[in-house]
Amino acid sequence: MKNFIFISPNFPTNYWLFCRELKNNGMNVLGIGDQPFDELSDDLKNSLNEYYKVSSLENYEEVYRGVAFLIFKHGKIDWLESNNEYWLEQDARLRTEFHITSGFQVEDMPRIKYKSKMKEYYQKAGIPTARYHLVDDLDGCRAFIEEVGYPVVAKPDNGVGASHTFKLQSDAELASFFEAMLPGVTYIMEEFIDGEVCSYDAVIDSNGEPMFETGNVTPYSIMDIVNQGGNLVYYIVKTLSPDVKDAGRRTVKSFGVKNRFIHFEFFRLLKAHKGLGKKGDVIALEVNMRPCGGFTPDMINFSHNTNIYKIWADMIAFDHSTIPAGKDCFCAYAGRRDGKDFALSHEEILEKYNGCLKMVDRIPDVLSGAMGNQMYVATFPSRTKMDAFYNDVLGYKKES
Repeated sequence: MKNFIFISPNFPTNYWLFCRELKNNGMNVLGIGDQPFDELSDDLKNSLNEYYKVSSLENYEEVYRGVAFLIFKHGKIDWLESNNEYWLEQDARLRTEFHITSGFQVEDMPRIKYKSKMKEYYQKAGIPTARYHLVDDLDGCRAFIEEVGYPVVAKPDNGVGASHTFKLQSDAELASFFEAMLPGVTYIMEEFIDGEVCSYDAVIDSNGEPMFETGNVTPYSIMDIVNQGGNLVYYIVKTLSPDVKDAGRRTVKSFGVKNRFIHFEFFRLLKAHKGLGKKGDVIALEVNMRPCGGFTPDMINFSHNTNIYKIWADMIAFDHSTIPAGKDCFCAYAGRRDGKDFALSHEEILEKYNGCLKMVDRIPDVLSGAMGNQMYVATFPSRTKMDAFYNDVLGYKKES
């Protein structure tokens, strides 16, 4: 029986499903987390063979001791994974120090965590990237802006999601950005791309080949949603477009991805951009060497009538999967922000879309900045019906 250590199996809350499918595939699933065992859901408890509690996953020495204990008790560890962006570097360090060779090591981290270093591998794949400048001082940034023009986007070179991201449109905003920078953090400044974010989401086998592929589209900027307190709209595509599939596969090869669930983001240009391409072209944004966030794995299941958790666990256990994909449809996410005057009440949405809704839930505060406070997930056979849903769920009351 192979041993799999799953870091933070309790968060996000849907990650117990990865553990369940691993256990169903005959893996010895060993969890390390910071939540007391008695507070874990029954579903998660039943999906683990053993659980080691630490006071904080931020305490590396404590997590290290947990891994050492599980090795002492269960023997060689075959896999260690969190499937979580926040813990990617710690996962790699643990693998390296305990000689667990089935995933990224410390030496792999720069190219998959630093936005500036990703660009070299995109270029090897033949995919254009935005021009950039590593933030140094005002004079250096002004020289870069003279070259590319306002607006520019500044964000941590090694960051998670859209946190602490700035869209700068003037010298005054540039000066304010320098006052707001986090101390000791390296920032990257890029030319602004007027584009729609589209993703390549796939489970990749040990040979770097896709076992399953799909994607999602975010019509509006996550950065603006976070910074301006907007509502979130994104959807799983009914059919992955050929150009995104091609870009995703080339990126997999360039980065040397194997044995992973990945989420690669691209821009589809909304207008021609000098040096990058014409309207409709696909250019690079960033790679994420983990599953797409939040409830997106569940949305993939709804969209393609499949079980992405099992496909991933089959990759781990068998390096192939026989899980079929069923009838495809669009799967829409709408995240409403509290305190806004929406045209339809929560109850009216539930009544009108009763036959389409797949998930309705409150979003944990830690995720609400990007995802909204109240979420609705629904499936639709056509783009027209999905757009009508978005208009209903996120439309505001008209002034009388």
